[in-house]
Amino acid sequence: MAQPPILSLEGMGLQQGGKWLFGGPDHAPLDLHIGPRDRLALIGRNGVGKTTLFRMIDGQIETDAGARKIKPHAKIVLLEQDPDLSGHATLMDWALDGTHAPEEFEVEAIAGQLGIDMSRETSGASGGERRRAAIARALAQDPDLLLMDEPTNHLDLGAIDWLESWLDRYKGAFVVISHDRTFLKRLTRATIWLDRGELRRKEVGFGGYEAWEEQVYAEEARAAEKLDAKLKLEAHWLERGVTARRKRNQGRLEKLWEMRAQRASMISAGGTAKLKLATEAEFKSKSVITADKITKAYGNRTIIKPFSLRIQRGDRIGIVGANGAGKTTLLKMLTGELEPDSGTVDIAKTLTGVMIDQQRQMLTADKTVRQVLAEGGDWIDVRGVRKHVQGYLKEFLFDPKIVDMNVSVLSGGERSRLLLAREFAKASNLLVLDEPTNDLDLETLDLLQEVIADYEGTVLIVSHDRDFLDRTVTITLGLDGTGNVDVVAGGYEDWQAKRRQPVAGKTRADKAGDKPAPPPPPSKPTKLSYKDQRDYELLPARIEELEAAIARGEQILADPDLYTSDPQRFANVSKGIENARTEKDAAEERWLQLAEQVEAL
Repeated sequence: MAQPPILSLEGMGLQQGGKWLFGGPDHAPLDLHIGPRDRLALIGRNGVGKTTLFRMIDGQIETDAGARKIKPHAKIVLLEQDPDLSGHATLMDWALDGTHAPEEFEVEAIAGQLGIDMSRETSGASGGERRRAAIARALAQDPDLLLMDEPTNHLDLGAIDWLESWLDRYKGAFVVISHDRTFLKRLTRATIWLDRGELRRKEVGFGGYEAWEEQVYAEEARAAEKLDAKLKLEAHWLERGVTARRKRNQGRLEKLWEMRAQRASMISAGGTAKLKLATEAEFKSKSVITADKITKAYGNRTIIKPFSLRIQRGDRIGIVGANGAGKTTLLKMLTGELEPDSGTVDIAKTLTGVMIDQQRQMLTADKTVRQVLAEGGDWIDVRGVRKHVQGYLKEFLFDPKIVDMNVSVLSGGERSRLLLAREFAKASNLLVLDEPTNDLDLETLDLLQEVIADYEGTVLIVSHDRDFLDRTVTITLGLDGTGNVDVVAGGYEDWQAKRRQPVAGKTRADKAGDKPAPPPPPSKPTKLSYKDQRDYELLPARIEELEAAIARGEQILADPDLYTSDPQRFANVSKGIENARTEKDAAEERWLQLAEQVEAL
């Protein structure tokens, strides 16, 4: 028999700073129902209230309207992005404190798998150690509903894989806020989208979110044209061109594939240039960093075995590997910050860099946005081009009206975006980005990919964000923790594919160092058949009918007394919702496939 929701938010309204964030006169009341096995992605731009919504679900915030209903004895656990560890001597002391405090052996069991020493003092714990401790604490509580705010921040690839496997086996429900597209695509089955005070839900995992978003914006644009309300749309930046940006990014991805194919023909097994596409003189003239047999060791541990690579102007280099594998060491040697034990690194004298590290130097909170970007003026020099500060803010997805606001009122993600705007304005021909995706929302990540693609210089990126690397880099340097550095033309998935290749099955060409070129972009599809065109036109209406039926059913199930007063009706309605969702999922998947074909025509 179907089970009632774990949690329901009904007619919720919340004021912040004298304005209604949810509900009130400006927004529809917020409603949300979370079932026992839901796997939900919570999507929304920085500053729209995603973390606030989590705290409402967790009961930390008292709302101004509406009701919060929880299934009796249900345990809700919030994995915060930056938990407060103050007042606790060790990570274990903190983990064992709280409403649903777990047993010490339960925490230790998970901590051991994550590789974190819970006896570590909180005062000296790194961001990665704090994140692992927070995960161990949350999972050890055996929640019925797990709320995760950027769970993969500061985790290496091994820890992310472990967390994905744990969540895949998890029997409860979860809601996750994350910028990690790969993580979201692998785990989520439904999406809730917080946009301009409204919460929308669609029973499709994150893989279908972007097409859904574009569909919603397109429908709003059509409605606005009928109502002659274009000014209202402009106020919400719908003219920013989400679809146009993604089409531009598709063009950039095709260019990236071409660049990878070109670099694949220049890379041998050892990472040296084979020079098939250029003469030696031409290749050297384009080189900005040349590493020749560099090594590094700390004590008896070898961090980097003899390694050689020529980095050319315009290369986008991704560096990946587990924490402690030597990513930062390699990065510092390539940029001249750290001397190798042996070998040489030659850096072009004309190279001038901008570095954004994962700690991200803090912006002065009492300064205004105008002061941060333009030293209080109206104009900013953006890599030699003079731009008005408000226009430049709009390029980074800010409302230009914030120009005279203090930095202190911005969310953490908005501060990170402002820092990126300031740093990218500086004249440079080398960008060094250490975990650049932390604290950024998905739209800002799209923007960051666009900025990197258009950047005329060289880019070095250390990141655990697999999707981000696949979309941006031409070469991946993969560190396996033994001192070896794989050099692969392509992104993270290309490196993983190489690691999966059996050594015994290598051909002579493989041993000689010849790499297959990355797969070419997909060929242009043919026109839709008559049946496909009919489905494309009619399925949206059918999906709306099914959504309405599901909503009616959920409204019936929201009655907390129904389960006990009329269990047969509860079961019938639940079954009807399940059938409608199954049909809707199939219809949505079919429509999304057709929509992709139409967009590609």
